[in-house]
Amino acid sequence: MTYPVSRMSPSFDLVDIAKQIQQADQMLNVKVGSKLQVIADQIKLLQDEARKILDTAQQDQVLNRAACNFKRIPGTTYHLYQKDNDKLYFSILSPSEWGNTPPHQFKGSYRFEYDHSWTPLESIEDEDSQRKSIQHFIDSLR
Repeated sequence: MTYPVSRMSPSFDLVDIAKQIQQADQMLNVKVGSKLQVIADQIKLLQDEARKILDTAQQDQVLNRAACNFKRIPGTTYHLYQKDNDKLYFSILSPSEWGNTPPHQFKGSYRFEYDHSWTPLESIEDEDSQRKSIQHFIDSLR
């Protein structure tokens, strides 16, 4: 019982009851605050991931519009160059195959993926490692 039921029971002071209510309210505020902080952190992570996706999509769009005088084959690495008129084009020749003096400004090397996205040459190892990890996880579920 939270209240005295007989004259022999200890009496409850209103101040004590008010303190208990105040402590309960404080604990509730802490609990709610920590849960809301978790949600806020998750929102920030999702926003960051959305920015990365949009940046990658924008880069892929630019690369897909670059001139290319041959059929793009998924899994193949192509080299991006920029002409003096700012026009981008892909070549199968790397700068070293031009004798380190390509005819135009070299902008980077990219692997054309099966989903028609582009992976920068410096990110290929990380991308492949991540794909292998995902595939391993999927295989372990079977």
